[in-house]
Amino acid sequence: MDLDLTMPVGELTRALVDVPSVSGDERALADAVEAALARVGGLRVDRDGDAVVARTSLGLPSRVVLAGHLDTVPIADNVPSRVEGRRLYGCGTSDMKAGVAIALRLAATLPLAAGPGGLRHDLTWICYDNEEVSARFNGLRRLAERHRNWLDGDLAILMEPTSGEIEAGCQGTLRVVVTLGGTRAHSARSWLGDNAVHKSGEVLRRLAEYRPRSVTIDGCTYREGLSAVRIDGGVAGNVIPDLCQVTVNFRFAPDRTPQAALDHVREVLDGFDLEVADLAAGALPGLDAPTAAAFVAATGRTPVAKYGWTDVARFAELGIPALNYGPGDPNLAHTRGEFVDLDAIDEGERLLRDYLTR
Repeated sequence: MDLDLTMPVGELTRALVDVPSVSGDERALADAVEAALARVGGLRVDRDGDAVVARTSLGLPSRVVLAGHLDTVPIADNVPSRVEGRRLYGCGTSDMKAGVAIALRLAATLPLAAGPGGLRHDLTWICYDNEEVSARFNGLRRLAERHRNWLDGDLAILMEPTSGEIEAGCQGTLRVVVTLGGTRAHSARSWLGDNAVHKSGEVLRRLAEYRPRSVTIDGCTYREGLSAVRIDGGVAGNVIPDLCQVTVNFRFAPDRTPQAALDHVREVLDGFDLEVADLAAGALPGLDAPTAAAFVAATGRTPVAKYGWTDVARFAELGIPALNYGPGDPNLAHTRGEFVDLDAIDEGERLLRDYLTR
C-alpha cells in the first residue's frame, strides 16, 4: 500500500481504517506507515516488530512524543469505512486511527526545521502494535524494554480518543480472582455437599456495599471502582459445585501505588483466597511539567481525569509526563457503529500544529 501522508487528514484517516489491523495482524499497516515516513526528509525511522518510530534531531531544548497504536479490536462488519455527512464510520475510526492520522499528517506537513516558523520542539512519532490485547504483547512495552532511548521526551501526547479534551493521567487497574472451595455432592442430597457458589454471596455483598472514594489531583477528580466482573462455577445441573471463582476489578486513583491498591483489596476481601491476575500502575496528571502546561494553555482546555488505563502510564513510569488527547469519542470505541466526526479531526490537527510550531 502506498500511503500519502499529505492528503487531507480525514481522507488519511479513511485510508488507515481501510487497512485491517486487528491486534496481531498489523504488519501491512506498519509496512505502509514505515515506507511513508521514510519518504519524509529530516526523519530517522526505526522499526521493531510492527512498531514504527520516527524522530527529528534539530537540537531543540525539548522533545514532544506523539504516540498512537495501529491495532484495532476485531472487525464487526465495519470495514471498509463509509462517510455519512460529516461522520466517518469504521473499525478504529475513533480508537484510534483518527489520532494516528493527525500525527502522521503532521510528520509530512510540518516544517521540520528550527527557527522562526519552524518547530518549537524536537518531535518523535511512535506507531505501535498490540495495544488492544494483553499487556505482555503491547508494542510500547516492548519498545521500552528494548529501545528505551526511542521513547525519550519532555512530554508524550497519546492520541487516544478523548473527544478533543485533555484527559490527564489515568487510573491504575487490578484484577484478582477470589477462589471459593466446597464439597461436591449430588444435588438431590445437597446436605452432603458444601456449595462453593453460595459462598460467593459474601464476596458479592461486600462489593455491593463498598463505597469507592474520589480523589482530586491537580484539579482532576479520579473516581475509583471495585467491581465483580465475572463469576465461574458449577459442574452440572444435578451437582453441588465444589469450586467457584469471582473475578474482581479495582480501578484505582493514581495516588495509590500498585501495592497499596492490592493491600486495599485484600483488606476489603479479608478472609478470602485471592490471586492477582493483572496489575498496572496508574499515572499522575503531570500537569506541572512545563511542556504539559504549555500544551494545556495552547488548547484552552481544562484537563479532566482519565477514566480507564492507557499507555500514558508507561511513559509516566519512565519519568516522562504524558497526556491523552485525540479527536474520537471514547464511548464509541469498540462498538459496531464506531465513527469519528471529520470536523473534530480537522480541529485536532489545527490545534497540534499551532502548539508544535513557532
